[in-house]
Amino acid sequence: MTAFKRSVRLPLPLPLPLPLPLHRRVAVAVAVTAGSLLLAACGGNADDTSGAEYGGHTSAGPQESTESPAPGAFNDVDVTFAQSMIVHHRQALEMSRLADGRASDPRIKTLAGQIENAQDPEIRTMKSWLKSWGKPESSGMDHGAGGHGGGPMPGMMSGADMADLTAAKGTEFDRKFAELMIAHHNGAIDMAKDERNGRNAAAKRLADDVIKNQSTEVKQMQSILDRL
Repeated sequence: MTAFKRSVRLPLPLPLPLPLPLHRRVAVAVAVTAGSLLLAACGGNADDTSGAEYGGHTSAGPQESTESPAPGAFNDVDVTFAQSMIVHHRQALEMSRLADGRASDPRIKTLAGQIENAQDPEIRTMKSWLKSWGKPESSGMDHGAGGHGGGPMPGMMSGADMADLTAAKGTEFDRKFAELMIAHHNGAIDMAKDERNGRNAAAKRLADDVIKNQSTEVKQMQSILDRL
């Protein structure tokens, strides 16, 4: 019997994969990285407890303070001080804004800007106090009258004074502005001294600032007057 030899065919080796071109390898790497970042972002949103809902700080905007603008106790003297000084400061702002286009002395222009930059923020501060105290911004007084000891507010200009200042220009304006603002500042200083009978610490500090800063400005304006 003839023996048949069975031929065995061995499997051919598989061809090795060709390396990807460089630009394709870069594209794949970028895609993988982007996918990982997306998954991380999705997972982070689900477990994040640092937002405003949990009392943390976010980058959505500035955090508003819940602290009272004038913390602590207050009395009627504090309320009268804030209400009266708001009116007094507003007239100082009116006077200072007249310097634009009327004043000729650079020192008067500088002082007018200095007064405006100081007293405008103080008005906003005192308004916030009155709001936190549950008191009105005005006690019903006008430019000439007020609650200062039951009489007119010291240092306030009359309508005629303001009209004369508005009509003046050049050196005449400089002189009138310095004279009227000295009187106005001295009135504010007297009002601030009354705050010594107040109770609120923030109001007392502002009163001290008014006395200190406006006393300095009175000296500066008197020096200008002496040279005009």
